[in-house]
Amino acid sequence: MISDKPIPSAERLIVALDVPQVEAAKAFVEQLGDAVQFYKIGLELFMAGGYFELLDWLVARNKKVFVDLKFFDVPETVRSAVKALAATGATFATVHGNQAIMEAAVRDKGALKILAVTVLTSLDRGDLDDLGFACDVEKLVLSRARRALQTGVDGIVSSGLEAPLIRSELGQKLLVVTPGIRPVENKPADDQKRTVDVAQAFRNGADYIVVGRPIRQAADPRAAALAVQKTIAEVFT
Repeated sequence: MISDKPIPSAERLIVALDVPQVEAAKAFVEQLGDAVQFYKIGLELFMAGGYFELLDWLVARNKKVFVDLKFFDVPETVRSAVKALAATGATFATVHGNQAIMEAAVRDKGALKILAVTVLTSLDRGDLDDLGFACDVEKLVLSRARRALQTGVDGIVSSGLEAPLIRSELGQKLLVVTPGIRPVENKPADDQKRTVDVAQAFRNGADYIVVGRPIRQAADPRAAALAVQKTIAEVFT
């Protein structure tokens, strides 16, 4: 079920700025130029210093920003953190918690869209066994997606492998953001386990995809980003 949401094709690609320093992130953004309109900034940059200055820098350049800090704390703390973040101009932010945390996150979010993390794409069945989850990955993802919908969050972060089930059960009610995109077969050392390629992610129901290493580590990152954008445009033509 392909997304029917009126999202500009060029904004459906979110590039992960998983680099160790803010200056490296800025240089990479400038290298990609108009090939990318949407960026994700996560924990690595948060710990490097200058995180919110980078967020402001991106917004000032008319880039959309996905703040991926996976808020998990007592509900009131999450509510106040989201309220503060909403004033920055960020577009997306993630929470990774129970129903009370998700309810708190949407209370004062303003225009900021809240995404609930379902199951990290670095986890597989064996990892869930280690964590004490008795159900399979698909059932856990669907259960968390249903709870997210009930609490009023805007969308979820989910592997492209589970996106068809989410769309089948919940339709187009939630935004689906899919990380772990791999244009080619995974390398043995890759920590992403539940992956799909660009076209399949959107055919499975994703609204957005998050791509990091396949673009960042390419010989020509801008050309790699443009190739992804071309694929996306073809899917939605």
